[in-house]
Amino acid sequence: MTDRPRGIEAHLTAARRGLTRLTPREAYAAQQAGAVLVDTRTPEQRAETGEVPGAVVIDRTVLEWRLDPTFAWRIPEASSWDTTYVVLCRQGYSSSLAARSLQDLGLRNATDVIGGVEAWVADGLPLTRAAADVRR
Repeated sequence: MTDRPRGIEAHLTAARRGLTRLTPREAYAAQQAGAVLVDTRTPEQRAETGEVPGAVVIDRTVLEWRLDPTFAWRIPEASSWDTTYVVLCRQGYSSSLAARSLQDLGLRNATDVIGGVEAWVADGLPLTRAAADVRR
């Protein structure tokens, strides 16, 4: 514990050290190459913007438990510490913290999307109104 608070900006900067963050187009290409795209947006945010096709939706509160390959309640895709996970949030802030947490867990290929879904939309990447692949 430090003697003085560092604030969210310093915390975010520290979390992003060691992450190879992806642009939305790089994330889309990684997904096409087999990376697991993980959408942590709230149901309200997803309803407003739409779903990212092929993304697995996992609530941020259970993310680490669902992706740990040794945990009993992991998702089927969480079969290896080497799996590439690309975390997506609304603007690319909480996804950085989530990716750092996944790397700290041992998932060294975890990263996130610069600018989040807002940047995904701005780049004209696909969205859908089809039902999301929500994992509980």
